[in-house]
Amino acid sequence: MKNNYDYFKNTECKYFPCHKTEGENFNCLFCYCPLYALGDKCGGNFVYMEDGIKDCSNCLIPHRENGYSYIASKFSEIYEQAKKNRSK
Repeated sequence: MKNNYDYFKNTECKYFPCHKTEGENFNCLFCYCPLYALGDKCGGNFVYMEDGIKDCSNCLIPHRENGYSYIASKFSEIYEQAKKNRSK
């Protein structure tokens, strides 16, 4: 896979890989996942810790080959969540 608009790999990052990987095509484009804001509606493999923090360390959605298209499909939901947060 070559670097383009939907894929980027930073093997020089001191945290690389930040998750257990499944092969060579680990995508670093979404280093911070925009789906975090969707809480339990993100579609990822997460758990809530006792203190209420969402732990996404078992989720590979943003790092997989099709992660960009999945996240892009959720942009309208992220936008709606941001609108709700703005009006509080």
